[in-house]
Amino acid sequence: MPVEKARPTRLSGRVSSGPSHLLRAEVLDPQFDAEVNTLLPHYVAIEKALVAEYVRMGLLAEGSAHEINALLDSVDRDSMIERSATAMSDMAFTLEQHVEAGLGEPVAAWHVDRSRNDYQACAQLLFGRSRLLDAAATLLEFGRAAHRLAGRHTEHPMPGYTHLQAAQIISPGFYLAALSEQAQHSARRLLSTYDSIDACPLGAGAMSGQTLPWDRRRLARLLGFQRIQPLALTSVAHRGWTVEITAEFEILGVQLSRFVTDLMTWGSSAYGFLDLPDELSGISSAMPQKKNFPILERIRGRLAHLSSTHLDTVLGQRNTAFSNSVEVSKEAGAELPKAFDTFESALRLFTVVLDNARFDVDRMARACEKEFLGGFALANRLTLHEGVPWRLAQVIAGRYIVMAMDAGLKPVQINPDLLIQAAAENGCQLQDPRALLHDVFDVAGALWSMNSSGSTHPEAVGEVLADQEREFDRLAREWNRRRSQSQEGGNGVVQFGHERG
Repeated sequence: MPVEKARPTRLSGRVSSGPSHLLRAEVLDPQFDAEVNTLLPHYVAIEKALVAEYVRMGLLAEGSAHEINALLDSVDRDSMIERSATAMSDMAFTLEQHVEAGLGEPVAAWHVDRSRNDYQACAQLLFGRSRLLDAAATLLEFGRAAHRLAGRHTEHPMPGYTHLQAAQIISPGFYLAALSEQAQHSARRLLSTYDSIDACPLGAGAMSGQTLPWDRRRLARLLGFQRIQPLALTSVAHRGWTVEITAEFEILGVQLSRFVTDLMTWGSSAYGFLDLPDELSGISSAMPQKKNFPILERIRGRLAHLSSTHLDTVLGQRNTAFSNSVEVSKEAGAELPKAFDTFESALRLFTVVLDNARFDVDRMARACEKEFLGGFALANRLTLHEGVPWRLAQVIAGRYIVMAMDAGLKPVQINPDLLIQAAAENGCQLQDPRALLHDVFDVAGALWSMNSSGSTHPEAVGEVLADQEREFDRLAREWNRRRSQSQEGGNGVVQFGHERG
């Protein structure tokens, strides 16, 4: 396929022609459109910080600096797209041309000693940092929704399942405290991730540093970073932060998919423990009796995309040279905006489910009453009150339950004679079988029978929820502090020669 001729370019003496129409259509124009929608404010903030440094170094007069900043303030999406055709569909070149076209007189030193490499790396990192702050806020809101719902159901018994079989009596509050805990765990990990990536790459140049005495720490402060990235090469080559963020998203997505699976199960007609309002429900086109919950399927399906975006980010960087490259800086991060969008969307949907979920406490209690969920407690009593060795106690308790089921008894219909027989079959004589069976299968008291911290005992769950509430408050303060620090940068960048205090 022959390469069609493109218009000449004055951006470089090395290449005499601009990009071909095919390259524009397939690569550059879509890339520019994506960047103008996500990175433009960050590029403008970087330009203003660099202008402040030019003034400090005596390379720009304050009048010229004010003129440049005014032109930067006039930048918008439409003006960038309109001018991009003459700037190789490149954001840096387009901004440069936009400002230069509006200057009354040329400013020779503006853009001296500059590279797109650290410029682009910084804009991308500012974007990632900003979106991570929003993602954390959405995560904490989700966690608080789980926490609120848990607090309303600490005393309502329901079957807990292991291997998909009814195992022990728990409560929705006990279960949802685990979901709330998972949200906090991820919020802490993301906080650590945020702090680890909050290092400004600006001033690294192409890869080896810059000639002029740029004050990199001042640039970092002006853009709201905690510190600088100390090594120039790492500043332009490293995009590991995209892998770290998407990894944390994937990890949480995997865990949340398990919780959603339980909610889907509990909301099924076979269980009927959970209901959602009509506004969050769906219907069948053919079966009028059905009330479906496709929102849960959407959440679980959406969470799967977090794994694919992480894998895309990983494979985009794997086996590439550790230096600046378009493959890493552009292609490998192409799915990052989607990762943020998907993460926040799934959490918003999950939050509205939790805020509107209704548990059928009567149906859950009836489900508990049908099962011999006190078998574990019976084995404990055999050992503690009758001195039966623990493993043998397990055998006797299991044998009693089988015999009771064969006799058609409900769990609450205790039969001491059957327990005597089960014990005798295993060489044991019991002193008080009726006392052993007393309230061991009582559903109402099961939650209160647990005495260890972190158990299903309503007071134990309440203690966990109280600790979690304090942790949510602490995490919110930590994240808000970082948001404030990031906003103090770009919004108060320039009173030339000084940052705003």
